[in-house]
Amino acid sequence: MKTPQSTRRDFLKTGTLAAAAGATMPYWFSTKMTLAEAAAKSPNERMTVGSIGTGSRWNAVGPAAYVFADCLAVADVDANHAQAGRKKVQAIHKKAGRPTDVDVYEDYQKILERNDIDLVTIVTPDHWHSKIAIEAMQAGKDVYCEKPLTLTIHEGKQIIKVLNETKRVFQVGTQQRTEMGQRFLQAIAMIRDGRIGDVKKVTCNIGGSTGSGPIPVAEVPEGLNWEKWLGQTPLVDFRFKDNGRWGKSRCHYEFRWWYEYSGGKMTDWGAHHVDIAQWAIDQQAPDQGPTLIQPISHKHPVPFKNGMPELDDRYNAATEFDVKVMFGNGVEMHIVNESKDGNGILFEGTKGRFHVSRSAIKGKPFEDLAENPLPDGAIEKVYGGKPTSHMENFINCVQTREKPISDVWTHHKAMSTCHLANIAIRLDKTLEWDARKEEITNDSSARAMQEREQRKGYEINVSV
Repeated sequence: MKTPQSTRRDFLKTGTLAAAAGATMPYWFSTKMTLAEAAAKSPNERMTVGSIGTGSRWNAVGPAAYVFADCLAVADVDANHAQAGRKKVQAIHKKAGRPTDVDVYEDYQKILERNDIDLVTIVTPDHWHSKIAIEAMQAGKDVYCEKPLTLTIHEGKQIIKVLNETKRVFQVGTQQRTEMGQRFLQAIAMIRDGRIGDVKKVTCNIGGSTGSGPIPVAEVPEGLNWEKWLGQTPLVDFRFKDNGRWGKSRCHYEFRWWYEYSGGKMTDWGAHHVDIAQWAIDQQAPDQGPTLIQPISHKHPVPFKNGMPELDDRYNAATEFDVKVMFGNGVEMHIVNESKDGNGILFEGTKGRFHVSRSAIKGKPFEDLAENPLPDGAIEKVYGGKPTSHMENFINCVQTREKPISDVWTHHKAMSTCHLANIAIRLDKTLEWDARKEEITNDSSARAMQEREQRKGYEINVSV
């Protein structure tokens, strides 16, 4: 017998399905929903989703969600993005024979107010992630949010507090753990199987941010609510300089090169490689993490004073860096913008070394797998079951109330390392970190940068 939509939705919101699933149930179990089954479900059986943010990255995330759930509404502070998103959803729904009624909002809270929406995808600029995600959980929605999840260490603490209170299912969009990450899972399995002995050093090559030169003040594009786009950050002029596909600006896509809105490559690609590295060296538990963060070298495109950029008309995130991070288990990590091995992660141990990237694994320990393969099930053991797509993992966990593969707790640990590295290079100071208390212990000015003042009306009102 089919479950009425209201009953199913209430069941998801209470989280009581976790008890029905059983405490010993793994991430993946025999009754998980397949893609074909999801597409075949009736409108009353399919989950419903609201998409908050419909810019460039949403073009991958949104359609992935709509395989499993009907999109009822989209929201974006850029009307051009919102209308384009609506048209894309309608095209996807029409092709699948689903309803094509899709509401459009500028204000994401309109989506959160709707009781007929189960899930939200959040694909906004980084400085909006935490506030929207927290309010979505408080509204009873399960959440899929793109990385990096936070702008500051403090925001990570706030999200975890609300997640623990609401018991929502929350998937962070670090797809390198799944469809982008088969080689990284294999790398972790090699380390778990002792193929390089004890890990001593890890180098994460994440690339450097780009420079821009002066960017002139420009008229705000028609349809863009610039004040609302800025959100918690200071109210400043819109800037734009035509320079190809994206242009140089303070806004779409280019926001990641401004510390006001993001963290440069340190949080953009650090959210991937530092995350995988800390997973591999087992430094993701509440009492684990860095003990020392030392800036070896760094270069910014603008001068800094007391950790703040002195020019406001150009990109300011670091273009070059080498940050040494020591962990409590004795592993030394270097987060660098460039290395001879190229983008990826170099693991060095007592018995060997290898480099892993999205395109290849290189090194003798990997070559040796041809004659001495990993044990059966080694990769599944790392992943917690058979690897699948990131969105499918999220949807299955919404059904079972299990923890997704890219959970908030481990992501917060990786992002804390990235945020600490940025604080260290902005202040040019070596930092000491208490992972259990989550606090910089040796410098008050650095400790103050664990959070930021938020513009009135856009505060995240969660005490931790």
